[in-house]
This record gives sequence, C-alpha cells and structure tokens, in this order.
Amino acid sequence: MRTTPLHRIHLEAGAKMIGFHGWEMPVYYDGIRDEHIAVRTHAGIFDVSHMGQIEVEGPGSTACLQRLLTNDISRIEIGGAQYSLLLTEDAGVIDDVFVYRLGGDRYLIVTNVGNHHDDLTQFGLVSRDFDVHVRDVGDSYAMLAVQGPHARQVVGATLHIDLPARMHVAARQIGRRPAIVCGTGYTGEDGVELLIDPEIAPAVWAELVDAGTVPCGLGARDTLRLEAGYHLHGNDLTTEIDPISAGLGWACVESTGFVGCDRVAVFRANGTDEKLVAFTIEGDGIPRSGNPVLQGEETVGEVSSGTFSPSLDIGIGMAYVRSDLTAPGTLLEVDVRGKRRTARVSSKPLYPKTEEET
Repeated sequence: MRTTPLHRIHLEAGAKMIGFHGWEMPVYYDGIRDEHIAVRTHAGIFDVSHMGQIEVEGPGSTACLQRLLTNDISRIEIGGAQYSLLLTEDAGVIDDVFVYRLGGDRYLIVTNVGNHHDDLTQFGLVSRDFDVHVRDVGDSYAMLAVQGPHARQVVGATLHIDLPARMHVAARQIGRRPAIVCGTGYTGEDGVELLIDPEIAPAVWAELVDAGTVPCGLGARDTLRLEAGYHLHGNDLTTEIDPISAGLGWACVESTGFVGCDRVAVFRANGTDEKLVAFTIEGDGIPRSGNPVLQGEETVGEVSSGTFSPSLDIGIGMAYVRSDLTAPGTLLEVDVRGKRRTARVSSKPLYPKTEEET
C-alpha cells in the first residue's frame, strides 16, 4: 500500500484510513457531513497526492495531445487549463483528465489514480509518431486541493502568493520551492489545487490548517462532486461508456482527429440508447451504485453513483437510463435494498450554488 507525504499527519489527526487503488488514504477525519459543510461554507483541504501527473513536452506536444485527447488542445492558451477525455478506438473512456499548458510546448496532464498506468500506456503508443517527450512525473509532486468560498482568500494570504483565475494555471514559489498553482477543483466550489515539492507538503498542510481550512477526506470529496454532477471514472465513466451517453459531448471536438473521434461522431449523429442523468430521491432512501432504475415493472437503467447529500438532506445520484426518460422532472423509481424509492430526474448541478459545466 502506497502512502502520500502527508500520511503521518493524517494518522496523527485521527483520520479513518482506507485502501484506495493501492494507496492508503483518509476517508474522513471528524465526519463526512461536517467536512462537506465546511467546504460549502468556508474552506476544506484535501490530500490528493495519489493523483497521477504526466508531462508532455516538445515541438510536437500540441499535435500529440490533439490525437490523444478529445477536446481542442489548440484552444488552451499558455497558463490555461482544460477538461478532456482519453478514449479507446471504440470511444470508451479510458480516463477523464485535466490538461494544463505550462509553456508553449509543455503540458501537464493530471490523471485519475486508478487509470494512470493505462493512460501512460496510451500516451506511449501515440507519442511515438510525434516529436515529444512523455514523462511520468507523479513522484515529483504532492498535490493539495483547497476548496470552498473562502479557499482562495485563505491560500493567497497564508502562502503569500497571487492565485491564477479559475481554469488557469501559474508557476509560483511556495516554501521557496517551485510550485504549480491551478485554479481548478472537484467540489463545485471555488478554490485551487497546489502541486508542490513533497518535502514541504507537511509544512504547507499544517500552515493552511492553522489558518482555518478544515482537513477533508475522500468521503466528502465524493459527496461534493456528486452534488456538483461531476463524473467519477469507474462509476459514471468506463471503457464501456462513450462520451455522448455520459453527457460529455461538449468536451469532444471530432475535427481534431482524436483516437475514437469517428465513433463519437456516429454516437452524436445517431444518438445513444442510454444517457446519464442526475436525480434526487423523494422521501427516504439512499441510492448506491448498481441499484436498478425502474419505470413501472420495467428496468430502464442503473445507478452509477449514489449517496446522501449533506447540503440537500436527501438521497441523490446519477444513473444511466433509457434515452427517452432523461427530461428533468421525469419520475422514476430506484430499487434501494429491495424497496422502491421515487426518484426525479434533475438538472445538473444538484446543488444550486455550483456553477454548471459549460
């Protein structure tokens, strides 16, 4: 089991630790609900050092990433960030990633921990045709996410740095060491993600906690992202799911010629049998991944992610359902442990404070 540079701090804080894709990570400290509310109302700090990082650099870097990733990489200005997907030839989603343009021909790609090896394999195969260097740089960084309505204020004042705008990235000095500061996150709140020297990570974490940010674990990270309607690979995205069914056509620009673009074009033109929807439970019941979705006596889909929403005080989730049942307001039922619970299809985000993906 791998550990992050903050492992000792988590143990000393009394965190409940779990195994997560080969890493021992904190799932919560004082409780998921309290940590969730702290992020919605003030600022929370997450250790996300388990995430993977790949650096692509060289004269052919933009062209290489256009082939690898679904979004239009050429639209990222230096200092910009972009959400994108990595697909199979059949348009299955290998991973969803963030791309940061650090320089004219230098990019940093942040991957999901469970897919990092597969991502590297795909990058290696495609990059052979381009004048680029691909490096696994995950061991070079510890990664902290500070999220919440006061997160930027706390980080800027505590670390004495100027922060990039949302969906931008900047090189800074933190603890007299080079750092990368990203105006991104996975909670639906404003905030930043810090990629810093692993040696100074414990000191930076302690400084931000002393300044009032609340330590948060993977549990709150999941409830927050689900309220925001953000996908989780392995649940809402897999190599068996295409971007159009997942509602991620906005992140696909077929004219760039990415791997899988022809299949995405077909799905976009012809539609798909199922689509991902967000929903809320009316009354009691907490949906979980794998729960059947019903209409009458017919099974019309399956829950991909489900939880209890601390902000809304109800069960919420996302599910793949028959494409004719995706309009907001549509009533369905979810089989939760043998009990049928009424569910209403809802627009994203489920938590209205969150800005909708565009």
